[in-house]
Amino acid sequence: MLRLGRAAAGCRALTAPHPRGVGGHSKRSSSGGKEIMVNVHGGESSGIAEILMNRAHARNSLGRVLVNELFRVLESLRCDERIRVVVFKSEVKGVFCAGADLKERAQMNDTEVGHFVHRLRSLMDEIAALPMPTIAAIEGYALGGGLELALACDLRIAASSAKMGLIETTRGLLPGAGGTQRLPRCIGIGLAKELIFTGRQINGQEALSIGLVNHTVPQNDEGDAAYQRALTLAKEILPQAPIAVKMGKLAINRGIEVDIASGMAIEGMCYAQNIPTRDRQEGMAAFREKRPPQFIGE
Repeated sequence: MLRLGRAAAGCRALTAPHPRGVGGHSKRSSSGGKEIMVNVHGGESSGIAEILMNRAHARNSLGRVLVNELFRVLESLRCDERIRVVVFKSEVKGVFCAGADLKERAQMNDTEVGHFVHRLRSLMDEIAALPMPTIAAIEGYALGGGLELALACDLRIAASSAKMGLIETTRGLLPGAGGTQRLPRCIGIGLAKELIFTGRQINGQEALSIGLVNHTVPQNDEGDAAYQRALTLAKEILPQAPIAVKMGKLAINRGIEVDIASGMAIEGMCYAQNIPTRDRQEGMAAFREKRPPQFIGE
């Protein structure tokens, strides 16, 4: 039987809870030099968690420390049933994630490079496997591994001025953290080949036109227009039944990899797991009573 991620068996108790806001405010974990921070909303936005990339000196490039910290954050969020939506954003103005840390990579031997790229691939798989919806808010450059990170998310919002591309072939490389697989599944084989073969960078409007992002927005003076749109989308997801949303995500992700008959069977298994939930009963009762439902994730 299909089950949500690895939450039940694979989660261990957290040493400390995520900071949570009160009222209508959110509260973020203290950076303390960390390259990954977590901001968990409270009040009316309770249920939204933000993963904040904060490696300014290297434009959020995917170095060892950032990758290790992100693995730890993903594990804790995956186990937290109170989190309904996760937003990935940058704390560094003008860049989402610049991709691989090539200065760090240059110090590795061939074996170490292979191991590290495998770890990056596993990291993107962990992002894709989060049971709740994920949204990438792309304000600036999302190149190479940065775009692969965004592709591992369920939804992508980009500022019109953002620059995206799998540029690895311009560096004598090829995408190694899922780009050759997730990009064609997102925009089609022909366009994916063109972008990978040329290493071309495209802006937010072009990305929207080929289906790489869900929405594009003009950049604002604060430089956070994509984040603001992502937050609006997250708040639209928040009121919906959490288990139904997670099961919908699971059915889509698993079903898209198989033939349609097998996909229908996967959908049926996911639907069956939603039938006995209290939220389904609440949805039916709210419909009969002509009132908004109050879903609790059970």
